[in-house]
Amino acid sequence: MVDLSRFSLQGKVALVSGGSQGIGLAAAKAFAQAGAHVVIVSRKMPDLEKAAAEIKSMGGCVMPISANVGKPAEIPSMLSKVKEMYGRLDVLVNNAATSPAYASILNAEERLYDAVMNLNVKGVYFLTQAVARMMGDTGGGSIINVSSVDAFNPQKEVGIYSISKAAINMLTKSAAVELAPFNIRVNGIAPGTIRTRLFEALFSHLSSDEAEKAIQNFSKRFPLKRVGIPDDIAGAMVFLASDASMYMTGETIVIDGGCLLVSALNEA
Repeated sequence: MVDLSRFSLQGKVALVSGGSQGIGLAAAKAFAQAGAHVVIVSRKMPDLEKAAAEIKSMGGCVMPISANVGKPAEIPSMLSKVKEMYGRLDVLVNNAATSPAYASILNAEERLYDAVMNLNVKGVYFLTQAVARMMGDTGGGSIINVSSVDAFNPQKEVGIYSISKAAINMLTKSAAVELAPFNIRVNGIAPGTIRTRLFEALFSHLSSDEAEKAIQNFSKRFPLKRVGIPDDIAGAMVFLASDASMYMTGETIVIDGGCLLVSALNEA
């Protein structure tokens, strides 16, 4: 018989980087609904305050912290605030990342490479390191890395982004092996196309009606015939954060509406 109480996050403390919008905000809301105390982190405090107000309106407990996790020097101060408030950290979601900028492997500039890698890989690595030290002192926890389907099937002209997310998949496996003795599980989620502000910005040159039509046409390429929404990712976040996934580590769950299946069939 399934014990549904294992999906509860009651009393746990969860930190979500990039938590002011999109997938990060959806995860933070879901964690709060499941009973967690949520810490949301991003660079812009006005965005964080808006997100925090949404979570509080649902009856959730939330603490916003402004920090750039792509700069490892800012991580200790951020975590000291968490430790001062809660004394522990049970869940980390490494969600903060740059959006893919279009540039081919022949003309991408070094500054683009550094910007993507510093946040998408370096920031994740050192935030994971710092949080794992906290978790190790308090009995363990769960770390969830946000990857991408581009890590498995790269698109043209977003090679740096694809490489960074492939690195996240290996970081998930490497960290899972090394942190298991400390009762720290490390898993990942690889979303497909998700309807966020960044995605909709791709259609900003069109009128609202034209943009919606273009998005619907774009959706037809997927088996489920729609673009995902952030809430489509939130359920898996709760599962990986909770005791329901106690025997799972080192894995990356693909949530993409079947788009990788279509790619495989087209290449067959």
